[in-house]
Amino acid sequence: ILDYALLVLLALLWGSSYAFIKIAVETVPPLTTIAVRAVLAGLILAAVAAIQGHNLDSVRGHWRALLIQALLNSILPFTLIAWSLLYIDSGLAGILNATPPIFVLLITYLWTRHEPVTVSRLLGVAAGITGVALMIGVDALSGLGLSALAQLAVTGASLCYGFAAIYGRRFNAVPPAATGAGTMMWAAAVLIPLSLAVDRPWTLSPSAASLAALFVLAAFSTALALILYFRLIRTLGSMELTSNSYLRVAVSVFVGVAFLGESVGWSTAAGLILILAGVATINRAKRGAAPNSAQ
Repeated sequence: ILDYALLVLLALLWGSSYAFIKIAVETVPPLTTIAVRAVLAGLILAAVAAIQGHNLDSVRGHWRALLIQALLNSILPFTLIAWSLLYIDSGLAGILNATPPIFVLLITYLWTRHEPVTVSRLLGVAAGITGVALMIGVDALSGLGLSALAQLAVTGASLCYGFAAIYGRRFNAVPPAATGAGTMMWAAAVLIPLSLAVDRPWTLSPSAASLAALFVLAAFSTALALILYFRLIRTLGSMELTSNSYLRVAVSVFVGVAFLGESVGWSTAAGLILILAGVATINRAKRGAAPNSAQ
């Protein structure tokens, strides 16, 4: 029960991140937004790891793997999503970024075979995707032809998250806060020089709203979320973890209504039911699957 409660909390943290990113990039360019996000989150995670009695020795021997994890779970997807939100709204970003479970399913079926791919899981994915479509609505889906590069960027971020959820299993023996701090250190090391070269942040005049959004994004939607993320990879598995993408869509829609004035209709309730049903089906299928049920 605790793991499922944490899965919902993770969806809340990540689902609200679209609105905070959109507010941040209004006056702070995407690269600088993500660089600040990485630096602040890295400092918070390092402090949490130290309080828990862990230091950099916890990730000794994992630095190369942490760089790959940082690329897959932070540097590439964070930047792609931040850039895309200059051109598309948070609702459309939400539906496009709800596809990691599909990518995890395909990667698992075609390559890693590390978790069972069953009919029940396929039905859960189908129910979740149907719920996503209902929640966002036909009007949003009709806009898929606009800002094609931005939409492709969000989909590419989802692919990165799919690989990250599978690759991240190798850190099961490392404390979650230390793993998160290591990935954010790599992200900061890559993004800070890019921000300095491209955005020249000393010339910017960020608004108070953008600065506040950046802090919340770093402290909660990144630092706290990464601690939960690496714990749940260990306890729930990559496919079940990425099923929170469906819950994340629900959160992104409701936060969009509260902060960005987006409207919702009857499809929201119906979509949410299907999303929760899809997540429950995937989770139940994992508990009941036999070890040799992978196909």
